[in-house]
Amino acid sequence: MPPGPALFDAVRHALSGDGPAVLPLSPDLPRPALEAALATLRPTHVVTPDGVRREPGGVPTDATVIIATSGSTGTPKGVELTASALTASARASLTRLGAHEGERWLCCLPPAHISGMQVLIRSLLGGTEPIIHERFSPGDVAASGADHVSLVPTQLRRLLDTGADVSVFRTILLGGAAAPPGLIAEATRAGARIVTTYGMSETSGGCVYDGVPLDKVDLEIGGDGRVRIAGPVLFSGYRLREDAPFDGRWFVTSDLGVVGDGRLSVLGRADDVINTGGQKVVAGVVAEVLAGHPGVRDVAVVGRPDPEWGEIVVAVVVGDATLEDLRSFTRERLPAYAAPRAVETVAAIPLLSNGKPDLTALRDPSRR
Repeated sequence: MPPGPALFDAVRHALSGDGPAVLPLSPDLPRPALEAALATLRPTHVVTPDGVRREPGGVPTDATVIIATSGSTGTPKGVELTASALTASARASLTRLGAHEGERWLCCLPPAHISGMQVLIRSLLGGTEPIIHERFSPGDVAASGADHVSLVPTQLRRLLDTGADVSVFRTILLGGAAAPPGLIAEATRAGARIVTTYGMSETSGGCVYDGVPLDKVDLEIGGDGRVRIAGPVLFSGYRLREDAPFDGRWFVTSDLGVVGDGRLSVLGRADDVINTGGQKVVAGVVAEVLAGHPGVRDVAVVGRPDPEWGEIVVAVVVGDATLEDLRSFTRERLPAYAAPRAVETVAAIPLLSNGKPDLTALRDPSRR
């Protein structure tokens, strides 16, 4: 179903225990992806604008909300979230932001993703109806009248590029992907109050704000460099699977990070490490460096197969910087082997529906 009052009411009843669990699936999903999600996650009923139908072989759940992840790149996983986890996250968020009862939230992210879903839950706890936009429009967002909004960096970039007044919001929560440092600085100069978030479906959404964990959330870096999270915001498991990466009370993420001065810095995903000529390069670190180049407006870094090096570092760039420029810029700040060996210039970084770069598409060797 499209985002709107019917979905909000379903979430309200699920959260209170008066209604069934909710598995939101985007109506924009291609038919094969939708069928794969239904076959894998096995809901008992499917609700569409045409009505309700019972699904053969459906399996009940003790969860309140199930968020489907990774459906675009393989078999989808269903992240099972309880009412207590979702509300612990939302309450901690509202407290950290100093949000007051009656203040309204704008939902312009898909509720099928945890970032959009949490906007609905924060609204419920704040005693308001969310303002829901089915599609993102910079003009409509700026004129929404909302006090708080959750955005991904691409949406903020479009707001700034169209001259929208970003100071109208008490808070802009910015997450879903790493934001170029220049973007946050530009938005701040325009009067925005930006709060960066780190989290994922398994943590009920953002659980680290501006590098600092929310109340009752614990964080550490494991011996393998991965971020580990504990606390009441964690999911209860993957639907109909037994492979959730828990180590005791800790959820072991796929992200590499460091903690300095009490703040978390995420370096990138463990599976985004590029092995080039026997040297390991963290793609996210290179992307952060390249984002500081004056000729780069947006950038993603990936590894692509190479017969000589095994993999090469490739920068996919929105801007007018040349390969020579970017290699020189990188080598002044990182080891020489981390400098990109190829640059692809694009009009826009291809994104998934959750606003994150489509790394699977970007790694495709046929893009050369």
